[in-house]
Amino acid sequence: MSVVLVHGAGMGSSCWDRLVPFLDGPAVAVDLPGRGRRGDVDLRGVTLGDCAQAILDDIEAAGLDDEIVLVAHSFAGVSVPRVMPVLAPRLRSVVFLSAVVPPDGTRVLDQIDPGVREAVRASIGDGIYHQDRAAVEAMLCNDMDASQTAWTAEQVVDDSAALLEEPVDLSGLTAPVARTYIRLTDDHCYTPDLQERSAALVGGDVAHLDSGHMPMVSIPEQLADLLNQIAGRRATTDSTADGRTKGM
Repeated sequence: MSVVLVHGAGMGSSCWDRLVPFLDGPAVAVDLPGRGRRGDVDLRGVTLGDCAQAILDDIEAAGLDDEIVLVAHSFAGVSVPRVMPVLAPRLRSVVFLSAVVPPDGTRVLDQIDPGVREAVRASIGDGIYHQDRAAVEAMLCNDMDASQTAWTAEQVVDDSAALLEEPVDLSGLTAPVARTYIRLTDDHCYTPDLQERSAALVGGDVAHLDSGHMPMVSIPEQLADLLNQIAGRRATTDSTADGRTKGM
């Protein structure tokens, strides 16, 4: 089993660094175009198709043939469905981690929480989405201690504003692949009601963690435990008496 981790908006592969040591199998953390290993790409020209191709390219480069668990965090919810039909024979499961999955053909910017939407719009200029420290702390770090907050802020990078405006293609969700949506109960970025809508569009199983938007930072061991369970097909549904997989 191999885990392929796809980051959300304003992040690169480094956002997974604190999670990877707790995973049972080898992990490949993708850098989408314009950040990390692909930092030479002009963000203003990046498309969702480019993001999907980066995922495919990294999987091929790693030589992953089968038994892949593909994890989509946040904004990756609109790029990962594009690769599901191509990868279906090799996928053990797809995990949508508080993933933004709006109705097919709509724009991400139209589907996020109104308060978050205005903060995002205020952070856009010259085709670039740039998050300042105050926005990062409010949206991503509400459940973190000072050390975790500082580390998270250091991982934030600029992103393509065009990706927020591009109509999404979610036809790949029809691929015959097991999937789980992990809902985060204390998420101030992609709120629980929006997660509920996205989970309904994704279908499959649903699990919960008591976490803000970045559990790979705030509760990496608990997130890894849940991903390991899903990968092992041991517990893809809620595991506690009240229907919730508890974080700490």
